Amino acid sequence: MALKIASRFRRLLQRPGSIDLGPYERLTQLVGEAEESVLSLTDEELTEAVAELRTTGGLHEDEQIEFLALARDAGKRAIGERAFDGQVVGALAMLQGRIVEMATGEGKTLAGAIAAAGYAVGGRKVHVLAVNDYLAKRDAEWMGPVYELLGVTVSHVGQASTPQERREAYQAEVCYVPVSEIGFDVLRDRLVTDVADRVTVEPDVALVDEADSVLIDEARVPMVLAGATRNEALDDDVVQLVRTLRAGVDYEIDGDGRTVALTDRGTDKVESALGERAAAAAAEPATETATETAEADEADGAAEDADADADGETDEAAEDADGEVEAAAEPERPTYNLYDDENLDRLTQINVALHAEVLLRKDVDYLVRDGKVSLINNNRGRIAKLQRWPDGLQAAVEAKEAVPVSDSGEVLDSITVQALIKRYKSLCGMTGTAVVVGESLQEFYDVEVAVVPPNKPNIRKDDPDRLYLTVDQKNEALVKHIGEVHETGRPILIGTHSVEESEQLSDQLAAAGIEHVVLNAKNDAEEAAIIAEAGVPGTVTVSTQMAGRGTDIRLGGKDETHDKDKAIELGGLYVIGTGLHASRRLDDQLRGRAGRQGDPGGSLFFASLADELVTRYSVSSGLRPHPDDTGRLTDRKSIGMLEHAQRVADGANAELHRTTWQYNRLTGQQRAILLETREKVLTEDLAATELAERAKERYDELVDEVGEDVVKSAARRIALRHLDRRWTDHLAYLADLREGIHLRSLAGGIVHLKPIDEFNKSAIASFDTLIEDAWKDAAETFADAEISSDGLNEEASGIPRPTATWTYLVNDNPFGTEADRILGRLRNAIKPESGAESEEILAEEFDADELPEELRDLDDEDLPEELRAADDDDDDDEAAKKKD
Repeated sequence: MALKIASRFRRLLQRPGSIDLGPYERLTQLVGEAEESVLSLTDEELTEAVAELRTTGGLHEDEQIEFLALARDAGKRAIGERAFDGQVVGALAMLQGRIVEMATGEGKTLAGAIAAAGYAVGGRKVHVLAVNDYLAKRDAEWMGPVYELLGVTVSHVGQASTPQERREAYQAEVCYVPVSEIGFDVLRDRLVTDVADRVTVEPDVALVDEADSVLIDEARVPMVLAGATRNEALDDDVVQLVRTLRAGVDYEIDGDGRTVALTDRGTDKVESALGERAAAAAAEPATETATETAEADEADGAAEDADADADGETDEAAEDADGEVEAAAEPERPTYNLYDDENLDRLTQINVALHAEVLLRKDVDYLVRDGKVSLINNNRGRIAKLQRWPDGLQAAVEAKEAVPVSDSGEVLDSITVQALIKRYKSLCGMTGTAVVVGESLQEFYDVEVAVVPPNKPNIRKDDPDRLYLTVDQKNEALVKHIGEVHETGRPILIGTHSVEESEQLSDQLAAAGIEHVVLNAKNDAEEAAIIAEAGVPGTVTVSTQMAGRGTDIRLGGKDETHDKDKAIELGGLYVIGTGLHASRRLDDQLRGRAGRQGDPGGSLFFASLADELVTRYSVSSGLRPHPDDTGRLTDRKSIGMLEHAQRVADGANAELHRTTWQYNRLTGQQRAILLETREKVLTEDLAATELAERAKERYDELVDEVGEDVVKSAARRIALRHLDRRWTDHLAYLADLREGIHLRSLAGGIVHLKPIDEFNKSAIASFDTLIEDAWKDAAETFADAEISSDGLNEEASGIPRPTATWTYLVNDNPFGTEADRILGRLRNAIKPESGAESEEILAEEFDADELPEELRDLDDEDLPEELRAADDDDDDDEAAKKKD
C-alpha cells in the first residue's frame, strides 16, 4: 500500500519514475489466474498455444495476459525460473514502451526476454541492445531455451561475427547485439554499392539493457566509420621537443586539467628549436638522413660547449672590448613562425603531442598492452576495443609510448546513439537506475520510467559518506577500514575509478597483509568468474568501475554453496567506494551490488576534498575545513561542497549530451536527405537517368559498345562514389567548423552570436549544393571513365574506394566542452589575490545567460558560499551607488 501511495504521489508531482503501476498490477493478477490452465499443457502444446496467439498487429490486452501466463511457465520449464510478479509487471511496462527500473538481482534479464518474445509474437522484430559482447552472447544463450519453448527465434551478434553471420542473425525475431555493433553495421550498410551487401534489417523495436548507461552515458560518444587513407605518425623531433617543455614555464594547464597551452616563453622555445632544425636541415646534403642531421647537431653543440668552456674568459673580454663587432659577427638566428599558414600542420602536431604528454595518463586514460595503446572507457573502466582519439591525438599517445602507430583515415560517416535509437519505431528497456535520469530520458527519447518495487524489501544498510581533507588521509582510513571489516570474514567488494587507482590500492592492501583479487581492464576476460565469487566470506575483490558489469553476485558464490549462511550472518556483501562518481546514479549502481533479493548488505563511500570530482567541479575558495586527527571532515559546509560538486558534474554531463545532440541534429537531417537520394541511386535507375541527360552522347555510345545493363551498373557506382565523396568532405568541413566555431561568437562584438546558430548557418550553406555538385562530379567522371564489358574500372577512372574501412568510438569533445571552459573560468575568477579583483572579474566575465545550465538554474542556497557572498557584495555595491 505504501509503495502504491508513493507511486501516485510522484505521479501527482509529475516527477520522473511516476508511472502508475496499478494497471500493470491488475493485469499481473489476471496472469496469475490464467497460469493455472497452462500448467497441464505439454511442452509441445505450450508452443502451439503461443503460435495461435501470433499476429501482425501486436498483442491486445487479453492476448498479453494469455501470453504472459505461457511465458511465465516457459521460464520455469526451460531454465528453472518462474517470473515473480515484479518481473511480469516489468515485462508489461516494456510492452507498453516504458523504461523499467528494477533493482540488481530482481531478474531484469528474464523480464526483458519475456517482453522481447511478446513483441515477436505480436509480429515485431526486436533488437535487444546490450552494452558489450559478453552480455549479448550470455543473455541470448541463457534465455535461448525460453525463446525456443515459446517458438521465437533468437540470435546474437558480436565483434567477431562475419558479415554473413550478422546478416543471418538480424533475420531472427529477437537479436541480442551490442549497441556499438548495430551502430557500426548501420554505418557500413549506408556505404554499400549493392543491396545484397547489406546486413541489417528495417529497425522496429529496440529493447535496451542497462538503458541509462546506453541511452545517457554512451550517447556522448559518436560511432564513426572511417576509410584507411594515411598514417599519422608524429615526427620524433616533435615528441622529443615537447618532453623538454616545463610546466608553468613553457605551458599552462587550465583549472580543469582538460586543456593545455603553450605560454609565450614556450612558443619562443619551440620556434627557436624548430627554426634551428629547419636551418640545419636546409644546409645539409639532400642525402643525409634526419638521424645523421640530429647527430651532427648534437656533435656541433658539444664542440661549441667545449670551445666555450676553454675560451670563456677570452670571449667575454673580447665582447666587452668590441661588443658591436662581436654582434655583427654572430650569425642570424633562424626565424620560425609557428603560426604561419605553412606551419599549421606542425603547430597541430605540437599541440596534440603536448596534450598527450601532459594530460593523458597511462593506466587511467589508456593501457599499453600487446604493443598497442588501448583506451579505457571512463564509464565502465574497461578496455574500449574500438575506441580511439581523433585529430592525431591517438598517434601522439602512440608516439609517447613508443609503440607502432596505427592506421588513420578519413571519416566516411558517423552516428550518435540517440540518432541510432530514433530510427526504431518503438523503444523500451530496463536498468537498475533510471529515475535519476528520468528527465533526460523524456527530453532526448520521449520515454517514461516505471519503477518496479523489489520482490523482497531491500534491507541493505548504506552508511553516510566519509569525507577527508587529503587523498593520503582518505586512503589511509580506507585501508584501515577494509582491514577491520576483513578480519570479521565479511565479503568485501571495492569499487575504484581507474586501473591506476586499483593497482595502487592493491599495493596498499598487500602491504597491509590483506589477501585480495583485482579486477580491472587488464583482466576483463576473467571478470565474470571473479565477480561471481565476490560474495564468498573472506573474499576481498578490488574492481575498476563496477557499474554495469551485468554479473549477479550471490552470497556464498555463484552456486551459493560456499558458506552462504555465514555470509548472511556477517551482514552480507559489503561494498566500499574509493570515491564518489560524477553521477550519484553510478554510486547507486555500485551500491546495488549488495542486498540483492532481500539479502543483507552494506555500503560505504570514501571521498576527499582533493578528489578530481571536487577539484574539477566545485569551488573551495573561502572554505576553512576543520578535520579531526585522522583528517576526517564532518562539518556541513565541507560535505555540502562534495554534494554540490556531484550535482554540477551531473549537469555538465547532461549539457555535453545536449550539445552533442544539438550539433548532430542538423547533420542527421542532412544525412537523411542524402540517404534518400542514395537509396534511389542504389535501388532504382536514377543514376542512369541523370547521367544520360547530362552526357547523352557518351551514354548512348557506351550502350552501343557494352550494353545498357553494364552502363547502368557503372553509372550507379560512379554516382554512389561521388555522393559518398561529397558527404565525406562535408563531414570533414563540419568537423573543422565545430573545432573553431566558438571563435565566431567572439567576433560578434556587442551582439552575442550563439555558436550553434553559426554552426547551423554554415552547415546549411555547405550542404545546399552538395547533391548537385555530386551529380556534376559524376558526369565529369562518366565522360572519361574506363568502362568495358567487364564493367567499371574504378581505379583507372580515378574513383577508388578506401582499401579498408574500420570503425571506432570517438569522444566528441576531447579538449573539453564549453561548460568545462566556463567552469574553469569561474573557478579562476573567484580565486584571485584580492577581493576587489574577484568582484571585477565576476562582473565583467559572467552573466546568467553565459553560465552553463547546471549553475544557472541553482538556487542561491545551492550555490557555494563564495558565489553567494560575491553576489551579495555586488548587491551592496549597487545599493551604495544608488545611495550616493
